[in-house]
Amino acid sequence: MNSPGSIGSTAPRLLARAVAAALVIFASAACSATDSASSAGKKEITFLVFETPNLTPAYWDAAIKRVTDKFPDITVKKLVSPDQDRTRYAKQLDSTGQLPDVMIAVSPAGFAEAGKLYAFNPDELKDFEFPNNGAVKGKVYQLPANTQTIPVVYYNKKQFAAAGITAEPKTYAEFLTAAQKLKAKGIQPLVTGGVHDNLGVLFAGIAGTDVYAKNPTWMADRRAGKVKFCDADWKAAAAKLADLSAKGYVNKGDVSRDYAATQQAFLDGKGAIYPMGNWFAGALDDPKTRPAFDVGQLTWPSDDGTMVVPAFTGGGLLVNAKAKNLDAARKFALAFQTDKTNMDASAKNDGLFVAVKGFSPPSDVGPAFKAGYDLYAKALAAKAVVPSMGFEAGDDGFLPGVGARVDSSLVDLVSGTKTVDQVCSFLDSEWQKAAG
Repeated sequence: MNSPGSIGSTAPRLLARAVAAALVIFASAACSATDSASSAGKKEITFLVFETPNLTPAYWDAAIKRVTDKFPDITVKKLVSPDQDRTRYAKQLDSTGQLPDVMIAVSPAGFAEAGKLYAFNPDELKDFEFPNNGAVKGKVYQLPANTQTIPVVYYNKKQFAAAGITAEPKTYAEFLTAAQKLKAKGIQPLVTGGVHDNLGVLFAGIAGTDVYAKNPTWMADRRAGKVKFCDADWKAAAAKLADLSAKGYVNKGDVSRDYAATQQAFLDGKGAIYPMGNWFAGALDDPKTRPAFDVGQLTWPSDDGTMVVPAFTGGGLLVNAKAKNLDAARKFALAFQTDKTNMDASAKNDGLFVAVKGFSPPSDVGPAFKAGYDLYAKALAAKAVVPSMGFEAGDDGFLPGVGARVDSSLVDLVSGTKTVDQVCSFLDSEWQKAAG
């Protein structure tokens, strides 16, 4: 607002200036009150997301808008993780006092124990199929919104045929034989990268068959000190990963490759087998990213051929307990997760099996999504579903900080930097530190 000018010496002029000044002050106060009311009516929250070839900026913008259209009093400032490790980025922001108000697919480990996350109450969780999944000391801090099979083993049917592989491998020995045939034909057997959502996904398959299929409570037992990384089962799983690299079935040079580049390598036919979460179906069903070759799906093979499907339910939104507009953040998170169009979009774009009561996949889901969903349904019926190591959350997951150590150790196994014994000893030591 403009300030009044200087006052002259005559009474009429003084009176006129005084009246003008009063009017200006009144107008300014009214304007300020209006501005204040306007800003008070809008509640801004920050929302941390991550982008992939399937989860584009347009995907997130549309999903956010569906919620803000329902709640026009909420405005959202979107934050984007610079890479796939959104948990690390959330920790980085938290270290500078900037923990986002709402986050998606961030591990609650560490944040929950420090009192930094909002605990959803039972009424808020009533719409979810598995309301207690991912609980930390009995409290749920991350909406259990989606079930993901981690991994599905995707394979290039054209390259399998070129290598003379006429049937899907059912046992691990058959899997190794298939990899040998592919390598003999000059085809890279396994496509993988170095980040958690690549190498970690591959290892979740191995751990599912070698650790969790034998002991479904392995993680709880590790927390209770009943088992260790250096015990036979976990060491056998680690040895399988090291062996895949030693045989050249996993290319150790690919550990420098990021998530997007790894996915594109498979889509470009630069390798035959791609262990990935069921969200990859979104890329296979999208005409813009669908490869020129047919893709098959199978479960990671166990030694005896028994079906084992690692899966995890969770991965949804979390809310900062200290958010400035906590009620708006809580309301946004629940609405975002249960909006029907958002749920349909997550199924089609990210291949997610939505774990909200009453949800059924849209009729126009693609064939890759349906094939993965059918595998999961078959595993449920056979009681063949086990936890997905490294992707669990809360009391079902690694102690805070240990997950990152496991990820780096998997890279060490592939690169040959450390032996299996060195890796398991290191992880047991790191676990002890975290527990202490």
